[in-house]
Amino acid sequence: MKPFIVACIPAYNEHKAIAHVIQQASKQVEHVIVCDDGSTDETLEIAEKNGALVISNPTNLGKGAALRKSLELATKLSADLVVMLDADGQHDPSDIPKLLRPLMRGEADLVIGSRYMEGSKMDPPAYRKIGLKVINSLSQTSLVTVKDTQSGFRAFNKKALRHFVDSDEDGFGVETEQLATARKFNLRVQEVPISVRYSGLDNTSKKNPVSHGFELVTVAIKLLVQDKPLLMIGTPGLLFIATSMFTGYLFVKDFNLTGYFSVPMALITFTFLTLGTLFILSSFIFYAIYLLKLEIKKIKVME
Repeated sequence: MKPFIVACIPAYNEHKAIAHVIQQASKQVEHVIVCDDGSTDETLEIAEKNGALVISNPTNLGKGAALRKSLELATKLSADLVVMLDADGQHDPSDIPKLLRPLMRGEADLVIGSRYMEGSKMDPPAYRKIGLKVINSLSQTSLVTVKDTQSGFRAFNKKALRHFVDSDEDGFGVETEQLATARKFNLRVQEVPISVRYSGLDNTSKKNPVSHGFELVTVAIKLLVQDKPLLMIGTPGLLFIATSMFTGYLFVKDFNLTGYFSVPMALITFTFLTLGTLFILSSFIFYAIYLLKLEIKKIKVME
């Protein structure tokens, strides 16, 4: 039986490109869902005129929030496969079959359209190319090993949809969060080469490049801390305690030799010991919360 395929497109002030994106995506899928994220132009009206299923946010809540609302509708429609793509025209909807193929063969749960694989094509500005390399390096270290961690052109099956629909990120960190979720729940991830166009597009970035990059770095670090609290919080705690032991040794040694009670050294030892203890206790608390959230999410997915 042919799978029921839905495309989800978050859109914010994309009146120039949205019609073409919808028209081309409609050739590859059964339904196109557009979530208008509080646009102040004619994005919503144009999307409706071009046959998309349009939902909207009253104000600009962010890409992640718009995508979450789109995925909720895709779930209600009982979509078998979901395609994510941007509304600004940088993704080529004719590449959709490439992303769907591994899913339809049962080889993957999540397929990412990669800008860095052999056979891919893109022409990003220099600043964007540098920023993408930095973010990719951080995300690859902390999440999963894929070449293009920030690609917004991806497809996934119903199994992944059940996890992704409950995302927490409202902004541009949603793609990073999906990768963290995929690793957490052992989803099979593949990449396929795609073509991405930047030149000739008016507005491929809705935020200042610096603040955009800072947001992505912050999300990657936050997810890493949430996912590995024993490592990310417990390790500094052990270092603090080791430091307190060293300074305590110096304090005792100096006192035995000279009889002088060094208040500064005593305060330093006490401070490091206290910090270390708090960090280690916090790491266990956060780890317990992480396990509890994981079990709750597993129960929700099974329902």
